[in-house]
Order: sequence, then C-alpha cells, then structure tokens
Amino acid sequence: MKKILKAIAIVFLLCSFQCFAESSVENDTKITSFQYVKKLNSVFDFVQQNYVDEIDPRILYEGALKGMLDAIGDPYTLYLDPDYMRDLSDTTSGSFGGVGLSISKATESTPAKPAYVEVASPIEDTPGAKAGIQAGDMIIAIDGLPTPSMTMNEVLSHLRGEVGAPVTVTILRGTNMKFDVTLVRALIEVPTVKYGMIEGTKIGYARLIQFTPDTATRLQDALDSFEKNGYKGLIIDLRDNPGGLITSAVDVADKFIDNGPIVSTKSRLLFENTQFTANKEKTTAKQGMPIVVLINRGAASASEIVSGALKDYHLAYLVGERTYGKGSVQQVIPLSNTDGIKITMARYYTPSDMNIDKIGIPPDLEIKNLKEFTEDEEKIYVDLIKSEIINKAAESKPNMTEADIALEAAAIAKKYPLNERLIRRLIRIQVQKTQPSVLYDLDYDLQLNEALKVIQSKDYSTMLKNTKTLRELQEEVDEAKTVDGNGLTASLK
Repeated sequence: MKKILKAIAIVFLLCSFQCFAESSVENDTKITSFQYVKKLNSVFDFVQQNYVDEIDPRILYEGALKGMLDAIGDPYTLYLDPDYMRDLSDTTSGSFGGVGLSISKATESTPAKPAYVEVASPIEDTPGAKAGIQAGDMIIAIDGLPTPSMTMNEVLSHLRGEVGAPVTVTILRGTNMKFDVTLVRALIEVPTVKYGMIEGTKIGYARLIQFTPDTATRLQDALDSFEKNGYKGLIIDLRDNPGGLITSAVDVADKFIDNGPIVSTKSRLLFENTQFTANKEKTTAKQGMPIVVLINRGAASASEIVSGALKDYHLAYLVGERTYGKGSVQQVIPLSNTDGIKITMARYYTPSDMNIDKIGIPPDLEIKNLKEFTEDEEKIYVDLIKSEIINKAAESKPNMTEADIALEAAAIAKKYPLNERLIRRLIRIQVQKTQPSVLYDLDYDLQLNEALKVIQSKDYSTMLKNTKTLRELQEEVDEAKTVDGNGLTASLK
C-alpha cells in the first residue's frame, strides 16, 4: 500500500512539473500578464502544499513581492514590510529613532561592485552627522555584518533600534580608507531651516536641511529676518539636503521665480503628468539680489528641483560639487494597514526640460572642501581615526576655544601629517558633539568662503549671465556626439 501511495505521489509531482514545463515552453511574447499571475499562483500553492516543512504563507507573499520589485533594478522601488512602514510613518511625522543618515543601496551586488550602503547625506545634529560621516561614504558592515547581502529593510532594521543603544558601522571612504564608527542611537528630529547673517557682512545665510511642509514658511522667516538686517546678498545652502516633498521644493523655488514652470513630472500615466508653475503673488525674495546656492553630492531630489530651477532661470550662481542625481518621483502605496510598496511613478524635469536622474546638477563653480587624498594620506587618515587621539583631545578639554583647537591640531599634525584645517574640523566635530551644531564654519568651509567671494564680486551679474541652463549644456554635447555619444552624462563630467 505504501508503495502504491508513493507511486501516486510521484506521478502527481511529475504531472505538476509537466504543467510548469509545458507553460514554460510557450512563446514568452504571447504570455499575458494574467498567465504570469497564474504561474505565480501555481508555484505559491505548490510550495505551500509540498515543501518538506510547513511554510507560513506570509513568508512566501513577502518574498515574492521583494523579488518582484527588486527585479526592476530601481533602488527607490521596493516592498515596505511592517517595520519599514512603521519607520516611514515615524519619519514623516517629524521624528524617529536611529542614527540620522539618509542612505541608498543598489539592488544588485557583484564581486566587482558590491551593493554597499551609500550615505546620501547625514542629517544635521544627529549621531551620524556629529560623528563626521559624510555624503558618499559607504557603509560596508553594520555590527560586523556585511551590507552587500542585506536588503534595504534589513539595513534599516540594523541601524534603527532602541534610543541610547550603540551600533557600529564600518565606513569605506574613497577607495582604501576603512574604519569603524560607533554611533549611539537617538531620537531623530526632522529639521528644516537654520539661518542667520554671515558675521561682518550684509549677506544672509539660510541652510535648508530637509524639505518638509514647514520649509517654505521657515525660509520666509529667514528672508524677513534678513530684510530687517538690510541684507545685500543671499546664500542658500542645500548641501547634504536629501530632499523631501516636491510641493515643498516648489513653494521654496516660488519665492524666487515669479513666472513660468518650476518643475514638471512626466510618466506614461496621464494623471502623473503635472507641471508646477510659479505664482507671482508668492514671490517674496528681493528681485535682482545676488544669490549663491551651495550644492554637493549630498544634495538630492527636492534640493535638485530648487537648484535646477534657479540655475535654468539664471537667478542664482551654483557653487560646490555635483549633486546626487535623483530625478524620479515615488509614491507609497499601502497594501494593508501594515505593509505596502514604494514605486517610482514619474520623473521630474527642470524648467529647461532636463531630467538629471543618475547624473546630477553641476555647479557653475566647482570647489571641493578637501583635495583628493594620496595613498599615503589615506593611510595616515585611517591611522588617525583609529588612534582616537581626536576623541581623547576633545574629552580632555570639553570647552575648547578656537585657539585651543588650533594648538591641538598643530600638535596632532606633527604625528599625523595632514592638512591642519581638516584636523581642526575633526576636533571641532568632537567638541560640538554635546552642543548644537554651529551655523557655519568659515575656517573649514572653502565652498562657503568662495560663495562669499562670488556674491561680493563686482562681476557677479556678468558671471550669472554667462551661466548655462541644463538644456544648453545638453545641446553642447549633442553637437559633439561625433566625439562622445554619451549624451548629458558626458556633458556634465
């Protein structure tokens, strides 16, 4: 009897596999979406009924969704499990527990290009920012666990946790600089705008930290304050701003643009095709005033909407480094009360009709705060970080003055021959760990110093007039395609 039952079971399995096999030899061009769904249902039912151990159907459901969305190859399209959805709710409500890093992660990992976690930007006044983690740093391990094999959900679950609990991340900076940083998780407040006058000048400085529903209102507070102080120029700092709400970016840009499109979204779905246009009644910034926008690799998404719009209208001069290059728009679609998906629904285009996804926006004047390290300097830097001499110096004298910092940096530089300006910056970061961050750092910040020179230059109007829109940059490359046919990517390199 047992032999008969076993034979029947084997016949059943063979028939099942034959069904799968027959459907697999169909011409793929003739297979409809409905037929693919039927195949998925068949495999789902077959595995649940025949796998050697009993399987929770939710595991199969979540695995299928993760695999389906990962297969698209878009790092911004993914399945949101209950933990991710809860974290997302905490983030959009204004606070959450974690380390304060805006991150991205490639979906495919290869030996030649491991899918490390890339820091898009550190959030100001958070453990990540106060530890000196920078935009462009790669997190290659979390608490000793390699990140290439992790999903984004797993990365977030490791980084977020109980407030006050430590987590150690292994950082890869550049090509060879690897070191550990221990972060103590904190309640992360989502900030928006900080502002003040640059000391000794009539120039207003506004740092936009993230685009939230309050950003435009807080920026208006800044403009009103600058007006009372008789400002003659404005610096808008978008560095390390990971973005946020597209409507917030539009409201910010509208304070400077009095007519025409600010940004448009384009999709194969008609309802996702939208153009956001400036309203003259909302334009409150003083017209004709010199404006510089500071950008870097950590400026992404909504930050690129604002900087791209001001560049295309010749309203601001861009100083710093190329932006991140996130020119797509996502929607969160709930699947239940506890899970959902995030999916790219459209791409956005600047007023000159350019999409900068995976390319970024180049500055009109490129300035780096530090030159590239040599191999010897990379080794010295890693040795300096591992020695913890910076931490010990700050702990020995918590209330260091700038004069104290300069003396300590000079002494450290004798043992670790690096740029003293960088060492002063590292000491300053440690000293300020228990304090709110300063509004600006003119000692270290070459980009800000250059922005001040640009605004105060008698040639500012000519410099601004001679800048090129993103469309003009593209057209220049189109003309040179016989030499290099890589399109906009080549033009902005």
